[in-house]
Amino acid sequence: MKKFLAFVLVVLLLVPALFAAGQAEEKSGYEIVVVPKDASNPWFVRMKVGVDEYAKETGLNVYQRGTPQIDATLQAQLVQDLIAQGVDAICVVPVDLESLEPVLAQARDAGIVVIAHEGADLENVDYDIEAFSNAGYGAFIMDNLAEAMGEEGLYTTMVASLTNGSHNEWANAGVAHQKATYPKMKLLEEEPRVESNDNGDVAYNVSKELFKKYPDLKGIMGTSSYDAPGVARAIQELGLVDKAFTSGTGMPLDNAELLESGVVKSLTLWDPALAGKAMIALAVKVLDGEKITAPVDLGVEGYTNLQFREGSKTVLEGEGWIVINADNVYDFGF
Repeated sequence: MKKFLAFVLVVLLLVPALFAAGQAEEKSGYEIVVVPKDASNPWFVRMKVGVDEYAKETGLNVYQRGTPQIDATLQAQLVQDLIAQGVDAICVVPVDLESLEPVLAQARDAGIVVIAHEGADLENVDYDIEAFSNAGYGAFIMDNLAEAMGEEGLYTTMVASLTNGSHNEWANAGVAHQKATYPKMKLLEEEPRVESNDNGDVAYNVSKELFKKYPDLKGIMGTSSYDAPGVARAIQELGLVDKAFTSGTGMPLDNAELLESGVVKSLTLWDPALAGKAMIALAVKVLDGEKITAPVDLGVEGYTNLQFREGSKTVLEGEGWIVINADNVYDFGF
């Protein structure tokens, strides 16, 4: 009888611990899938690095699954497969917002948490994470250009087209930041904004003519990923290295030679590996039932002070911009 009572006591003592362990196992048993635009693009190969790191660091069942090519129909089919699979959360970088909306609605109806990145206009999501606000990113590009120019001199801005929303927002924000922060810099009044058509050769030819037409022109702020590299070619050909400068968005490995040569001092971007981690971290918070109120700290560099976009209850904006220079150009793998 004494042995039986001792056994019962041990069981009673173990039950709370076993229950707590079961809860912990249930909590860590989330299945979270990151769906990029495709699986082969170097940008999303880099995103997978972040996803895999998150899985290793946390022990969560987190993985990335993409289509073999960028195709809206294939992406929608993949999301439908994940709905049927019964995953807990889908983190998606949409190819086409319109075609994905009804599929994401199905996911949410099935009780699946949906987190998007670069999908600010999506309606059928719990939240969308943007690496930055357009105003913040434009100011950041200007900071890099100002540093290269020694915070003085004549400059202009370049966009893919005058109808490209984000590029013009970045340029406008850069100009506003210059006027507020760098009084010795001056915007070229005759041609305050030029177009590159998202083409490196056009950027090269346009900037070459600008430097010839305006001998005092010292800098060009680029926005398209083709702008700064195209401008740099013109600077190099005209013998204006260390006399004229450019900065803007650009891919690391595509511009390694320009950065190492010093023709371009720096380029700006955001790291898709960190964006992938941020999506997952937010999905976990939602799955855990946490109330999402700004500022949101996801514990990921650049995503520790997320704020809701003005007028939105779903779009969160971080400060995920990064500087790419000769020292780190090979660190990203794309």
